[in-house]
Amino acid sequence: MDHTLLAEFMPLLMFATICIVLLLGYPVAFTLAGVALGFAWLGEGLDLFDGAFLEALPNRLFGIMTNDTLIAVPLFVFMGVMLERSKVADNLLDTMSALFGSLRGGLGLSVTLVGMLLAASTGIVGATVVTMGLLSLPTMLKRGYDKRVVAGTICASGTLGQIIPPSIILVLLGDVLSSAYQQAQLDMGIYAPKTVSVGDLFIGALIPGLLLVGAYLVYIILLAALRPRLMPAIPDAELTALRGPGMAARVLKALFPPLALIVAVLGSIMAGWSTPTEAASVGAVGSMLLAASQGQLRLNILRDVVRNTTQVTSMVFLILIGASIFSLVFRGFGGDELVADLLSDLPGGVVGAMFAVMIVMFLLGFVLDFIEITFVVVPIVGPVLLAMGLDPVWLGIMIAINLQTSFLTPPFGFALFYLRGVAPPEVTTMDIYRGVVPFIAIQLMMLGVLSLWPQLATWLPGIVYGG
Repeated sequence: MDHTLLAEFMPLLMFATICIVLLLGYPVAFTLAGVALGFAWLGEGLDLFDGAFLEALPNRLFGIMTNDTLIAVPLFVFMGVMLERSKVADNLLDTMSALFGSLRGGLGLSVTLVGMLLAASTGIVGATVVTMGLLSLPTMLKRGYDKRVVAGTICASGTLGQIIPPSIILVLLGDVLSSAYQQAQLDMGIYAPKTVSVGDLFIGALIPGLLLVGAYLVYIILLAALRPRLMPAIPDAELTALRGPGMAARVLKALFPPLALIVAVLGSIMAGWSTPTEAASVGAVGSMLLAASQGQLRLNILRDVVRNTTQVTSMVFLILIGASIFSLVFRGFGGDELVADLLSDLPGGVVGAMFAVMIVMFLLGFVLDFIEITFVVVPIVGPVLLAMGLDPVWLGIMIAINLQTSFLTPPFGFALFYLRGVAPPEVTTMDIYRGVVPFIAIQLMMLGVLSLWPQLATWLPGIVYGG
């Protein structure tokens, strides 16, 4: 192969090699770092890569270690895992079922609303899908709900943690997009660049997230009205026993603690009283208080929560380190310029470039977790798209909803595998696949609406921050 041609396609070969090695099942962090260093060694031997690029690695790692924004990751993970162990979901689901059980589709509405509250409390998709599957799936099947409706509702409500703040993906996206936005402005000759923060993404995600929940609820209500046999109401005798005396007090007791925690975390950010990192610490302490109020703050539970938090946080930061090595080598081969040229040459200008990036991310969502996509793909395409004039908050919300849709889509969606792991044998894989199709359509509709009206994501941050 011609030496010049090889140099031009080296970044693409490197990216393709990463995908192939990941499909073989090797750990993500070590794959990113190992393949990147292998290509750096090969490129230096062929005189295609300047080893001086790797001299910037210590500064990058030190930047990761001292990044205040990323401190929010272990704190939000701790909050989510603690709430998962504190029986909040059990109480919420029982109470909501009693509240809406007299309606056809009432259990579906309950699962969606509880999924929304858990998403806003935990921000961890896998945990929410598994928790809702274990708690609600047997109950809904017992009440005569169609298996496809059950599977689709649980998977869709479980993935709301992708978009409803405080979402871990929004924390990571906010940090990556902040760097990409500043780089894009510097490339355009703007030497006093504006910034975008995690708080901007949190606030920008509120309206699209609530609209998405609303669309789910409307679909369930319409389906229950048009095909009532798929979602029967709970019989009056069972509902009376389920409600019992003091229903209003039960609803207040179940709803108030998680709502208070959500208001404390998001409210403090919106009011300007705290940064997202400081709000995350409020959430972590609040989750412990909530667990204590449920009688679940015991030493063995706290030990498990801390251990799980450490494992998840270590995984995130190890992937971030591997992604830093990858991006250095990728840029050393001129990959950023190649991507910029490819996107700029696409027909349709910025619309064509955005559509192509969304399609690529959607497909990558089948085989990569959101952490890898955030750390590997967004730093490559983000500066190019932002330099084309896209709003960083809108771009971040579009990416989050796009990945949420990818995680729902058969045959490889992560949420489908999470539910398959806890579903009984009578719920087949095909039931799960067919059940999520209407919710995927809703997700795509939401992406279309957000594309036509970006103000849905950008208006509220402008109001809150006066921008």
